[in-house]
Amino acid sequence: MKKLFVSPRTNVHQLVSYPPVIKEETEMANKNLFNTLIGKIGPKANARNEAGGLAYQMSPKQALAQYAATGCFNGTFYSSGADQVDAVLELCEQIEPEFIARTALYARNEGHMKDMPALLCAVLSVKAPGLLIKIFNQVIDSPKMLRNFVQIMRSGVVGRKSLGTMPKQLVRNWLESRSDEQLFIGSIGNDPSLTDVIKMVHPKPATPERSALYAYLIGREYDRDSLPELASQYEKFKRNTNPGKVTVPDVPFQMLTALPLTKKDWEQIARNASWQMTRMNLNTFLRHGVFESAELTGIVANRLRNPRKIAA
Repeated sequence: MKKLFVSPRTNVHQLVSYPPVIKEETEMANKNLFNTLIGKIGPKANARNEAGGLAYQMSPKQALAQYAATGCFNGTFYSSGADQVDAVLELCEQIEPEFIARTALYARNEGHMKDMPALLCAVLSVKAPGLLIKIFNQVIDSPKMLRNFVQIMRSGVVGRKSLGTMPKQLVRNWLESRSDEQLFIGSIGNDPSLTDVIKMVHPKPATPERSALYAYLIGREYDRDSLPELASQYEKFKRNTNPGKVTVPDVPFQMLTALPLTKKDWEQIARNASWQMTRMNLNTFLRHGVFESAELTGIVANRLRNPRKIAA
């Protein structure tokens, strides 16, 4: 009988014959299609967005809130501005006026939107005039917002092409509550201009200064001695025939661009400019030599990075 030689390095399992192992299928179903976690926390998409992709249907309030926080009524790749306006108006038909009023306040005060809160105010002028009275001054807080509101009202999108008695009175009250300087500075802009608004609502001036300002803005004869100080400074600057000899008035940049300005004038404009005006006119300041002054360059740089001015 032969002896079996086993090397110390040989694994004894190599010498033993085992029965064949029957393999079973252990692979799970396609996890991309049958993911338990996704099935638990993710409801199935039930709508299509403007691009045609799968989406989730929002409630009318959710949809209006989204438009209020993100909608600028400008055309996008898949949706035009008119489509967005129509969508907002359709949503407003399904929502109580109180929510519309709160949305207008949020869109303006927190979202810093312009067209959307003005549109919602126009909607309230038809659906709930009493609520519009309550929120008007909180939403329509600048001449630009006032012009937006009037423009939307006159467009007819909310069902009327005139302001109507109550909105007219709100606009008159708004004008009366602003200072002469605020109205003069806010007179820039068109379609409609503040001049158009004044002609539309016929406000009654309470002081000689306001009477002169209204006449000045709408192009009528006015008492020069009664014209508010800032408007007088601006007119004096316009009439000046010796550029650089009269101090540049602290008025919006748009009022000065058509006038003959010296480098010194441009430096003064840059010194007085707001954060927004500075941001939008850096190239203009550069062209007119403003940044040749190290002092002014520092002033502009500090203004642009000032957190309080950015948030204003």
